[in-house]
Amino acid sequence: MTKLRLAGMEPLTTVEWPGRLAAVLFFQGCPWRCRYCHNAGLVRARAANLKPWAEAMEFLRQRQGFLDSVILSGGEPLFQPRLLEAAEKVRALGYDVALHTNGYDPEHLARLLASGFVQMVSMDVKAPFNGYERVTRRPDSGDAARRSVEIVLASGVPYEFRTTYHQDLLSAQDLRTIAADLHALGAQTYYLQAYRDEGSPDMALQLSPVGTLDPVLVVGIRRLFPTFGLRGFSAVG
Repeated sequence: MTKLRLAGMEPLTTVEWPGRLAAVLFFQGCPWRCRYCHNAGLVRARAANLKPWAEAMEFLRQRQGFLDSVILSGGEPLFQPRLLEAAEKVRALGYDVALHTNGYDPEHLARLLASGFVQMVSMDVKAPFNGYERVTRRPDSGDAARRSVEIVLASGVPYEFRTTYHQDLLSAQDLRTIAADLHALGAQTYYLQAYRDEGSPDMALQLSPVGTLDPVLVVGIRRLFPTFGLRGFSAVG
């Protein structure tokens, strides 16, 4: 399939979609430039050694009956103009499809979710909506993210929202604001995840270990969501 920039594939994960045996397809390109991105090599739209889409499809055909799911990740999958067609082809092989997205393109997201080809959405909420640019380094990104949250919630597709935390980028008050905004919009599932330096392009963040979270803060956020969890934190408080 032309114009699908497939950077690579993880043949099996049991972590990215708990309870599932999934493959991950990583797409090249993302319009945002988040300092903590752990897939920095997938950000630029152009790259050498892209994988043929036909190769991925052949792999998925061979794994029918073993794998049950495929995750569309990146980079940013919504950066691919023909992502809906890709999801349709994966779904036609009998796989459930999950989308990992930052929600930068609400209109594209809405079309994809309305298609019925996606069974799960994991969306990164990077900062308070009015402060998105300091993480993404792109203007108006918070408006797009807020609209995408609304689209996910209205779609009826199972979802989770998640925020990556590093104290150099987000304060405790930022986390309270993000949680309060998501709660006000009707979100039911939310996770906080610790920054990982693997693949990160930002040396300053790498040299500053992720701090612990105040347990009072965590309790306050937990009360807002029927489903809430922490990922990757070594300790709280």
